[in-house]
Amino acid sequence: MKAGYQGEPGSYSYRAADEVLPGAERVGFASFVAAFHALADGEVERLVLPIENSTTGSVLPVLDRLVEAPASIVAEHLIEVRHALLGLPGATVDGVKTVRSHPVALGQAEELLLERGWSAIPTHDTAGAVREVAEMRDPSQAALAPPESGEGHGLEVLLSGVIDRHHNTTRFVVLAPGDPSIDPTDDKTSIAFETSHTAGALALALTELGLRGANLTRIESRPAAERWNYRFFVDLVHPVGEAGLGQVIEPPPATMTNLHVLGSYQAAE
Repeated sequence: MKAGYQGEPGSYSYRAADEVLPGAERVGFASFVAAFHALADGEVERLVLPIENSTTGSVLPVLDRLVEAPASIVAEHLIEVRHALLGLPGATVDGVKTVRSHPVALGQAEELLLERGWSAIPTHDTAGAVREVAEMRDPSQAALAPPESGEGHGLEVLLSGVIDRHHNTTRFVVLAPGDPSIDPTDDKTSIAFETSHTAGALALALTELGLRGANLTRIESRPAAERWNYRFFVDLVHPVGEAGLGQVIEPPPATMTNLHVLGSYQAAE
């Protein structure tokens, strides 16, 4: 099986793909758009992509593509993110002037970067930042990345635990081509929907989902296809299997429109 991810070897996505799909051949892509296209074209059989982080929130380029993608979520996986500051051999923390990393990773250490007076340079990937620092050969340049990602490029850990919040965790989802299905042990489902333009429409929809036995673990609003219309992404923990999901969303609450089931899976521990 070929599993696609966004980034380079050594990134958190690379690690997530290995943990959730052990033995799969991992294929990296420079962007989320390229990764989604690869799944649609059959270049890979699965995608492992970050969807939210406990510090910085949703990964919007992934979230916004889920409704239109010819694929569904089949699993989720959690990774504790503990960045390290990586630099050239002989470099020192006090000598660092610029830190390179993915924008999301930089956002997870924003307060520390400000405190240290380091300039932040966004890159397409944490592991890509490591490669760039190794190629530049400048001891004032450092990368914010997984500690082990520096080994293949000759970089050393200058500082460990470079994060603002110690609970920092990224949630990944596994996407498979085709329409969503639900296994007998699945107890979590991601959906997207819009609501009618009436007073209290969203509150009524969410209340009804709760009354039917769903535990709403996440809700996010994003612009829909028409101007000033919004789509709501919701994660539901519900009774297991097809019957459990049906109990919650069939029929859809009266104020809910354009319901999309994005996929069902077992909730990660």
